[in-house]
Amino acid sequence: MGQPLTREEQDGITSLVWENIFVYGYKTYMLAYFTKNGLQGGTYYFLTYDMDQLIKCYTEMQQDLRNRYGPTNLYRGIQRELREYECLWNVSGNYIHLKTDTRLGEPVKIFYLSPELAKLIMGT
Repeated sequence: MGQPLTREEQDGITSLVWENIFVYGYKTYMLAYFTKNGLQGGTYYFLTYDMDQLIKCYTEMQQDLRNRYGPTNLYRGIQRELREYECLWNVSGNYIHLKTDTRLGEPVKIFYLSPELAKLIMGT
């Protein structure tokens, strides 16, 4: 992946950002969050250039995650109307969240959060 674009440290969390990382053929920005115990979370921001590509990207990511992690309670399939779409998986206490909001022009995002990072962020 090469050198990260940026590196920040705050409250025991180191965040690194890379650009031009390809996931399933889509260009992304990738963020990774580390603590002294290693990788604790991360986010992919998919760069799509029109609504058709955004819908295709979301649908492909959603299907891949469903194939890997099974069904989920929070599941909003994507349609051609402008609204928020998201899915959430709890895999042994680790969260994987897929989301986009076509009304607001938000990119497709996949976010991974470990229990350790959740505690650090939310203070619980």
